Amino acid sequence: MLKSLTINNFRCFQSFELQQLSRVNLLVGMNNSGKTSILEAIQLLYSAYQPAQLQKIMFYRGEYLWRERDKQLDIRHLFYGREISVGSKFSIVGTNDKYQENLIASIQADSPNKLDEQKDLFYNSEEITDELDELEDIVFMLDWKKKEVSIRRRLSPDGGMDVRILRSSRITTEAVTKSQFITPLSLDIDEITQLFDEIVLTPEETLALEALQIIEPKIERIASIGPEKYGSNTRILNTRIVGARGGFRVKVSDQKQPIPIGSMGEGIWRILALAIALVSAQGGVLLVDEIDTGLHFSTMSDMWKLIWKTAKKLDVQVFATTHNSDCWRSLTDVIQSESLKGEEISIHRIETDKNTSVVFTESEIVIADQDDIEVR
Repeated sequence: MLKSLTINNFRCFQSFELQQLSRVNLLVGMNNSGKTSILEAIQLLYSAYQPAQLQKIMFYRGEYLWRERDKQLDIRHLFYGREISVGSKFSIVGTNDKYQENLIASIQADSPNKLDEQKDLFYNSEEITDELDELEDIVFMLDWKKKEVSIRRRLSPDGGMDVRILRSSRITTEAVTKSQFITPLSLDIDEITQLFDEIVLTPEETLALEALQIIEPKIERIASIGPEKYGSNTRILNTRIVGARGGFRVKVSDQKQPIPIGSMGEGIWRILALAIALVSAQGGVLLVDEIDTGLHFSTMSDMWKLIWKTAKKLDVQVFATTHNSDCWRSLTDVIQSESLKGEEISIHRIETDKNTSVVFTESEIVIADQDDIEVR
């Protein structure tokens, strides 16, 4: 479990540090203060054996360049100031009780013969290989020091990186620190169905059901019915349905027939994504952007209790963001009902003019709530 996180020259942070990290960490602050960037930094820190996570992060933000045949990741957006040149570098360092996780990314000059091995990562396409030969000898390097894993990829003259190189990266069979990232749009149906199928008929399946009952106590069972029938692969006139809410049906006590989960509102889908991602991140980290999305303020306390209890049971560290006052105030109920007096829950306020977060411990969260002190 991370105790501190140090970020240098990554996105909006020239230099920044999170200290006094807890089991559950809620990040607050004004718009564009860097809360989401912190979640992304943690995701990249743990993505040594899953380099495609970088593509997912950048595609979600729209940080790509259109080319005649494909998209390229626009790497400059990862660096402070959004400018890159040979020698540009950013670093992300996470420290826990035993060791450091260390990621260094850099822009380097290199000779063509040192980059020839990248051609083998493609699909033996003569067309793509010829395209590589036209690129300048500038590379983007990701180096996870502790894991002794390095990824070196050639950039185009305008700083683009072909996503096909990243997709074809070999995945190691070594143990990986699990991480799950939930955006404000939640997980898509393909992701959530796959994760749910992995916990079916295990004790963790019960946790998913209990989570749904926070929103609708009448739910008795939940079942996956496959994304190929009702999920995001559904096509109408060859058009992909964006944000589809299929793939699951629920048995409700006052209904004779199972109900498609998509007909029960955004809150149900959001809480299902939270629960399934949480149990799937066992021994790792759960990252949630705008955790309160789609949830009524009356469900916040139960949501936090579910997250805290499950995270502690499964050894998951949680990082979440919010702009919602009800969201952070609901942590008081968990702290008091569970009699927490340690380092289980903390709030971190991110301010654009400070290089460290303002930390609120459990006792300070309770005082802030009782005295109506604004922590956001």
